[in-house]
Amino acid sequence: MGGITVAVIVSLWVIPISIIVNRIVPEPYMDEIFHIPQAQQYCKGNFRSWDPMITTPPGLYYLSLAHVASLFPGMFLVQEASSFPESCTTAILRSVNGVLAVLCSILVYQIIIHLRPTISERKATISAVVLALYPLHWFFTFLYYTDVAALTTVLAMYLASLKKRYWLSALLGALAVFIRQTNIIWMLFVACTGVIDSTITHPKNNVEVNDIDAVRRETDTLTSNNNVPWGLDLRRRKLSKVLDADEHSIPSTSVFSANPTSGLLDEVQVIFLTLWHRKWELLLSFSPFLMVLMAFLAFVRWNGSIVLGAKESHAVSPHFAQIMYFGLVSALTMAPVLCNLGQVGELFRLMWKRSPISFFQVFMAVFAGFLSVHYFSIAHPYLLADNRHYPFYLWRKVINAHWSMKYLLVPFYVYSWFSIFSILGKVQRKIWALAFFLASAAVLVPAPLIEFRYYTIPFYFLMLHSHINDYQSWLYMGILYLVLNVFTMMMFLFRPFHWNHEPGIQRFIW
Repeated sequence: MGGITVAVIVSLWVIPISIIVNRIVPEPYMDEIFHIPQAQQYCKGNFRSWDPMITTPPGLYYLSLAHVASLFPGMFLVQEASSFPESCTTAILRSVNGVLAVLCSILVYQIIIHLRPTISERKATISAVVLALYPLHWFFTFLYYTDVAALTTVLAMYLASLKKRYWLSALLGALAVFIRQTNIIWMLFVACTGVIDSTITHPKNNVEVNDIDAVRRETDTLTSNNNVPWGLDLRRRKLSKVLDADEHSIPSTSVFSANPTSGLLDEVQVIFLTLWHRKWELLLSFSPFLMVLMAFLAFVRWNGSIVLGAKESHAVSPHFAQIMYFGLVSALTMAPVLCNLGQVGELFRLMWKRSPISFFQVFMAVFAGFLSVHYFSIAHPYLLADNRHYPFYLWRKVINAHWSMKYLLVPFYVYSWFSIFSILGKVQRKIWALAFFLASAAVLVPAPLIEFRYYTIPFYFLMLHSHINDYQSWLYMGILYLVLNVFTMMMFLFRPFHWNHEPGIQRFIW
């Protein structure tokens, strides 16, 4: 019932807010002026038509065709549309993302209970609902952008991989790439995590000690009274199976059987040794991902670039500062967990225990941060010229407020990433955290434009694998997201403005 509950809760805000947005902003806005006419051409059957300003593949438009086809019979019966092209209105096309947002929340719930088999249904439901409120994902649910579709297909691909259905996962990965080409990195990341899970068994399958102790205390108390509720008995048996399975799944020859907190080099060694001994088995299992990768490389070679249109404005550039921005934005959106005195104190205690190595790591991170912001901090012309986006004001009022400001922010970038690694390190293998960082960098560093939308998919992977346990943190994050969502939507709907050099109504947007 948890997935249904999440879907119902998310629908309670998706439907009314979609109606409000379509009434106040009925015409296409911002990137919609490219996407909506293109989708409408597809609705007319003009599949050879293509707007050269569109940079992403047409996957969203094909999903929209399927969505409109499912609605058209009903619209025809109530005389809302007399033909298929007439049903492809701005509101109907936007509703694609509303449906996908609900589906995405269900996928988040399913991933949470798969990664954490002992988590309670209530906690998983709260986590999924709060993540559905993540401001960047939430805002673009109500517009016709590719972000919601990209996130949904990537999470569907990941869930299929977690269930070891690799052919289905690769097929969903191909769909994700067909929606946004940078999703090829996340497909490779998903395949990489599949290889890690196949070669290194997570100790105790990431079962939380608090959950284990709580279930055992409950069952011991109730068993003494010979009165074990059916639901609790199921949960106890499920936990017992997880523990028993993990105890038998770790090979006796593995370095992790005796040392579950072994280092990165030990993990890499085990992975490569296992890959060598099981190379044909693993190659066969993960061959579907290789097929998608080869097809993608063939497309890039044929196209001459990873970008479809407007190639001059979206040329690949070494924007290393982008990964710094992502770390800080993620830390701020996880502020109840990462930006509190307890987390700061814990991080310093961990560093003090390993002071020589830790101080060297901090020094190298700060040094790399200074190099990144000095030599690889890009001010894209779109960023400087478009005051409709919030990054415009952050760049102008914060990062570029004074020549020294971008350097003064480096310690905050470094703290953000150390905090992220710290919270991931509690429940994830070091090799997983490294793969996550490299995948995030591969997606973000080549992007010259500062767009917080690009941070959505890595942020979801981060949150899903952080295993935040306490209700208080989720409550505070939910309140933070609600405040941001109300503010940004109010600004978008009720604070329009005009440009002197261009007619039409302008609105603030992420």
